[in-house]
Amino acid sequence: MNAMQAQIMNLLPIILIFVVFYFLLIKPQKKAQDDHKKMVAALKKNDEVVTSGGIHGVIVSVKDSTVMMKVDDNVKIEVQKASITIVKKKGTE
Repeated sequence: MNAMQAQIMNLLPIILIFVVFYFLLIKPQKKAQDDHKKMVAALKKNDEVVTSGGIHGVIVSVKDSTVMMKVDDNVKIEVQKASITIVKKKGTE
């Protein structure tokens, strides 16, 4: 029994490290990914957004995996939904 207890005591620090990594790194990252997916799914026309590249614009239309953004008068660009990082102001429609 003494040898078995020694083996368990040797594994305890490794298990503790995995538990700490889970709660400090993995779980918060997964929550952030889930929040981003919800935000992307809720995008709609007239939302003011910012892309990961820093482009500010207003959504003109929403497609399956992309959105058309108006960035200036008569200037529209199409970007991937996943590249949108911030919704500054929800559209009213």
